[in-house]
Amino acid sequence: MKISSTNRGAALRHLVIAATMMWSLAGCASAAQEFTTPQVVSISAGEFIAGSDQAEREAAYALDEAAYGHDRTRQFGWYDRERRRASHRLPAFQITRTAITNAQYAIFVAETGHPAPDVDETTWEDYGLIHPYQRTRRHAWQNGKPPKGRADHPVVLVSHHDARAYAAWLSGRSGKPWRLPSALEWEKAARGSAGRRFPWGDRFDPARLNSHDLGPFDTLPVGQYPAGASPYGLMDAAGQIFEWTDSPGNPGRFLVKGGSWDDKGCGVCRPAARHARPQTIKHILVGFRLVTEAE
Repeated sequence: MKISSTNRGAALRHLVIAATMMWSLAGCASAAQEFTTPQVVSISAGEFIAGSDQAEREAAYALDEAAYGHDRTRQFGWYDRERRRASHRLPAFQITRTAITNAQYAIFVAETGHPAPDVDETTWEDYGLIHPYQRTRRHAWQNGKPPKGRADHPVVLVSHHDARAYAAWLSGRSGKPWRLPSALEWEKAARGSAGRRFPWGDRFDPARLNSHDLGPFDTLPVGQYPAGASPYGLMDAAGQIFEWTDSPGNPGRFLVKGGSWDDKGCGVCRPAARHARPQTIKHILVGFRLVTEAE
């Protein structure tokens, strides 16, 4: 069901009012001095190219095959279901320059009592992922605090609900509406208007992102790859972590975008690439950034 822009605006205003009331009741003065609104980049209104054509998808499969030495992404048709390359139009908006960090998320946790990012071993094993549970421990919070030395890393181990809860809190805290981006908004911010294959251009360059090609096989502080910025100045739009969007996939799932630190090749790091994750999953590869209205 489509929601009109008028109804959507009204819903966002109600969200801000409700979130403001919740924050006012919480009133945690100790964290108040640390709060700053996330830095944003402005995305202009107008047309842009989204999606991929056969040539781009073929190039993505070739990158993966060269990096991994097998053709499993091709066998599973990872990129065959991407949006077909075409022109779209969006109004102006603003999007956080980087993914939300552990430090930014920590203020939300402190003020609201929202559960800190973590996952128990049984739940993790039930996900059926290739990463061992022990690897989640470096990202898990202890006693409501981010892991030592990772304050400026992107927050992970957050579900779609967690990301939306943070957006609601930030709306009240800042007095302006924040939300998860749609997949189209995210893609425009990440690749610009001309439909380039990567944020920086059409050729893959492993020196411009945190991927398993040259990276440490772990998250890094946000914004470490200025040469990998998008035309709008968006940082870490390829590699680092996948990011939640508010665009549904299959029932109970939402699309994620961006690629991550454990990918190489890196066909999945292209802004046109997309796949859906269960909305309840708390993954060491998945975080988020937010959008707000243009000023």
